[in-house]
Amino acid sequence: MPTKSTIGWIGAGRMGYEMAGRLAKGGADVLVWNRTKEKAEPLKKCGAKVADDISELASRDIVFCMVSTWKDVKQVVTDLLKGKAKPKMLIECSSISLEGSAELREMLDKKGIAYLAAPVSGNAKVIKAGKLSFVCSGPQKSFQGALPFLKMIAPAASYVGEGELARIVKICHNVFLGVVTQSLAEITVLAQKAGVPRHAFLDFINQSVMGSMFTRYKTPAFVNLDFKVTFTPQLLRKDLDLGLDAGRKFEVPMPLASATRDLIQSMIGQGWSEQDFATLLLQQAEASGIKLKSENVEIGDGLA
Repeated sequence: MPTKSTIGWIGAGRMGYEMAGRLAKGGADVLVWNRTKEKAEPLKKCGAKVADDISELASRDIVFCMVSTWKDVKQVVTDLLKGKAKPKMLIECSSISLEGSAELREMLDKKGIAYLAAPVSGNAKVIKAGKLSFVCSGPQKSFQGALPFLKMIAPAASYVGEGELARIVKICHNVFLGVVTQSLAEITVLAQKAGVPRHAFLDFINQSVMGSMFTRYKTPAFVNLDFKVTFTPQLLRKDLDLGLDAGRKFEVPMPLASATRDLIQSMIGQGWSEQDFATLLLQQAEASGIKLKSENVEIGDGLA
């Protein structure tokens, strides 16, 4: 499918807005629809067009979908396909269950629409830095056709096979995200309670073999307690639930994921649900008998 193909984009939330913006800035012909139209309007500055009704996207060659839940995905795709027009391909980037993804594939197969499951790794800051990554599954021909557009959004797009395999990869990824964040919170609080400043401890971790892009870009939040939302505790709880469901389905014990899910639930129960999931650090500190303060240290996130 050539790069002159027309693109429809559903969803202009934190992630969808940045992804659609990169496509438009890259020169793609992008028409965006969002439930709240005003949130999509600024994308016109990037070169995108904004639709009044989702039905306008049905005549596009490829439609991307980036919304919050399977319920939302099912609703917007149903609305998209109400008329006679239909896209050639739908690329679904949200974090949804294996069962939801399979149901969507069946729905699209009946309409003769190619379907690529393409969830992502990263947040809005990662997208802006050009370091997002896709994991994709479905017909390889569909992946190859979509690849030029995927590359406009992200430098990395991995093809893992047919069907819903990208969904299980994304679920595993987000379970790992939760477990790693809780582990990072535990060792950071341990080091601080022993007398090591958080910025010094995390500087060492980030330069060690244990450092990663993730530990580096969470460091400013851990050091200066800036918990502006990149991913909410509720969304992480949803993904941990999906991971635990998959564990039951495939008979894989997941004790660390289970414990982390309970800690996320405790945090939500305490009302810590409006900030970033990295507030796991505050819960860990409270459980350890210490109250954290911002260290007010200028520190990079490794994304620049």
